[in-house]
Amino acid sequence: MWQRIVLAMLGRMVRHGRMHAVLPDGTRRSFGSGAGAPEVVVRLTDARWFRPLALDPERAMGEAYTAGDFRIEGGTLHDWFTLLARNAARANLGPVMGARIRASRALRRAAQRNGLARARRNVTHHYDLGDAFYRLWLDEDRQYSCAYWTRPDMTLEEAQEAKKAHVAAKLVLRPGLRVLDIGCGWGGLALTLARDHGVHVTGITLSENQAAAARARAEAAGLAHRIAIRLGDYRTLTERFDRVVSVGMLEHVGAPNYGAYFEAVRDRLGPDGVALVHTIGRCDPPSVTSTWLDRYIFPGGYNPALSELAAAFERTGLWQGDVEVWRGHYARTLRAWRERFERQRSRVAAMYDDDFVRMWRYYLVQAEVAFAENRHVVYQIQLARRRDAVPE
Repeated sequence: MWQRIVLAMLGRMVRHGRMHAVLPDGTRRSFGSGAGAPEVVVRLTDARWFRPLALDPERAMGEAYTAGDFRIEGGTLHDWFTLLARNAARANLGPVMGARIRASRALRRAAQRNGLARARRNVTHHYDLGDAFYRLWLDEDRQYSCAYWTRPDMTLEEAQEAKKAHVAAKLVLRPGLRVLDIGCGWGGLALTLARDHGVHVTGITLSENQAAAARARAEAAGLAHRIAIRLGDYRTLTERFDRVVSVGMLEHVGAPNYGAYFEAVRDRLGPDGVALVHTIGRCDPPSVTSTWLDRYIFPGGYNPALSELAAAFERTGLWQGDVEVWRGHYARTLRAWRERFERQRSRVAAMYDDDFVRMWRYYLVQAEVAFAENRHVVYQIQLARRRDAVPE
């Protein structure tokens, strides 16, 4: 029964491009018109996956690939996700999946209630894998957010430096200002702002690994007198700052907490304050997070619609200085990360195992295609206490 449901689902979904599925018993089924999307050959080696694929294909497909039971034998994993992306918007996945999607959307706000304890657990799951792992494939400054590709021939390092310069310009900095960096990561942005702009930066993170690394980097750079790194939650802060910046952290906040998040940004700003929030988003109405991503990569994560963010920051009374939309930049960033990751896959396998390599390959490729083919973007939202705090 479960095999029939999965095959029927594929038949309804794959209309563009061509998919050839080799089943565990060796039979082969083909789907699609062959036009408008790649052609791929996939193999499922174990029939035990049919039931979970029928009930939750997003999670089960990722789990089967991680286990080595779902394989790409013709084309690439990138081709596979591209084929799915170009068919998903028009897909009719049947009554079972339709009911599950409706239920997940009804419960999505409850699933995203990231309180203090849960937020710490979520961050630990992803960011405390170990600094050695991230050093293998991020840029030298360990910027784990979208780079800014102002030229097509830029290196990843150059594009990340351009991102930091772009953020700094929107913060309207001058020497001596006090800056709060919410979700400061490994301290790269704090180091750049303190070194190049003469400001004092307080960084806050829930990751023990990142906090320790950021403190060590500030000390090594001779900037410990300008950079203070705290281990904790931004919601516990009480002092005010001249500037607030948050890059790649809002994705972990969760829709029920957007009001509290933007209120905290407002309350941390002094009377002439300026804030810059950089986040992944979607050019679609509110939706839900992939169940596989939520379970294995970013628990509690969610990419918001602009309507969700605007409803929250409009209520703060802050002035909107600028809302910028980056479209192709993250696909290029993810491609650079994926290529670097693949060059280091033997070292990653030695650190963890082959299942871990497949899991992270699956994540990086899926994310790249989401930005290249779907309606995922990056928003930079500039907010200010006063109308004239930022240039016209």
